[in-house]
Amino acid sequence: MTSQPTVTYVRVNGMNMYTESRGDAGVPLIVVHGGFGLTTMFGDVLDQLARRRRVIAIELQGHGHTRDVDRSFRYESFGDDIAGLIDQLGLRQADLLGLSLGGNASLRCAIQHPDRVRRLVLVSIPCRRDGWYPEVLAGFDQLSSAGFEQMRHSPMYAEWSAVAPDPDSFPALMDKTGDLLRRPYDWSDEIRAITIPTLLVYGDSDSIPPAHMAEFYALLGGGLKDAGWDGSLPTPMRLAILPGVTHYNIATSPQLGAVVDDFIG
Repeated sequence: MTSQPTVTYVRVNGMNMYTESRGDAGVPLIVVHGGFGLTTMFGDVLDQLARRRRVIAIELQGHGHTRDVDRSFRYESFGDDIAGLIDQLGLRQADLLGLSLGGNASLRCAIQHPDRVRRLVLVSIPCRRDGWYPEVLAGFDQLSSAGFEQMRHSPMYAEWSAVAPDPDSFPALMDKTGDLLRRPYDWSDEIRAITIPTLLVYGDSDSIPPAHMAEFYALLGGGLKDAGWDGSLPTPMRLAILPGVTHYNIATSPQLGAVVDDFIG
């Protein structure tokens, strides 16, 4: 059963960021939604994770309850916002779990502010833009407010507009998100330098080819050699591919909660 979280707005980098807190034990886990998403996109997984730790689900700039500000969307800025939240909450460190757009934001936080992150969980993201399937990239290329008339009939829009402080701002959200998703990036070199224990999680029918999942894992130093007869692993990095799961339902999969719970301990 879903518990009632403690809701707080935290002043971060000129905006009031919406947060929901559950549980009270251990190193806090900050959970970051995907594009156009809310904290609710994780369903019961947040409660599943909160049984053993404090879970703080957030909503990024212009998403859900968090009002937009006069700033373009950039993964680097989102990463700074997450680090700023950690500081504003008076935390020495936090674990991060980010999905899709939120995964890229969490990755940038870990790259830009490694001292703030204890463990990192990245769900359904590539290490560079062309790691997505071509048809996914084609969708990114078309994303703008020109498609608002179609989007406003979707359940995603209905859920967003029910809580947004400015319900008329969804077209601007579409334009900013489209601009972000069209920007090229390749973070391979920075990923090679990551020493934070990191878990990559994908569905076996994800929007990213399995070959790219393996490439990302190898950048972290994983899967490059045999672990040894005693079962020891050469790195603290992990890769999980969940069976029967897609990019569009992985957030609510109990399998996600189970592998994350095991990894962050």
